[in-house]
Amino acid sequence: MGDDRPPDPSAAAPDEGSSERAAIPHLHSVGPDTYPTWDAIYLDNVERLYRMMYARVGNRADAEDLTAEVFQAALKPLRTSASIGEVRAYLLATARTVLASHWRVRYGIEVTTINEERDRAVFDEPIPESDAPRRVRTLLAELPERYSHILRLRFLESCTLREAAHAMNISVGNAKVLQHRALHRAAEMAEQR
Repeated sequence: MGDDRPPDPSAAAPDEGSSERAAIPHLHSVGPDTYPTWDAIYLDNVERLYRMMYARVGNRADAEDLTAEVFQAALKPLRTSASIGEVRAYLLATARTVLASHWRVRYGIEVTTINEERDRAVFDEPIPESDAPRRVRTLLAELPERYSHILRLRFLESCTLREAAHAMNISVGNAKVLQHRALHRAAEMAEQR
């Protein structure tokens, strides 16, 4: 009959060639010069790639699409255990291939050389810090309180229109009108600067 007892822990460990040993997942160390996850690779490089693509194609829509294509193409072959330099070099090479394909399809131009040093300079320079948060704070401070409140709720706290109306103790219809007027006034103020 079959033996239903658990295996003896003192029994010999399986030899290296056994299938049991192959089923054990292996861990790898993450050094200071590597990315811990694919998300970290994306977050650290997406803006660099976008800026490089935008510098080449000159419009936002194409730059966004091409940046997404680079990450889609790199997703499977790129190892997260590669060094940061290797990851960036791979993304840059993939970006050049995606860009050359874009030009070939869009404009019928066969690109045989791409200025690698120029692209590397754009890709490696530090990401400039945006002054958008400061401009938003200044603009909101200059708006009337009710306008500022509806815009904070809707766009900074990501409230739905219904949630914002409830928080302000007004009807949804009133919140829509208030939001429209607040956006219109904010746009006028931004134009005057």
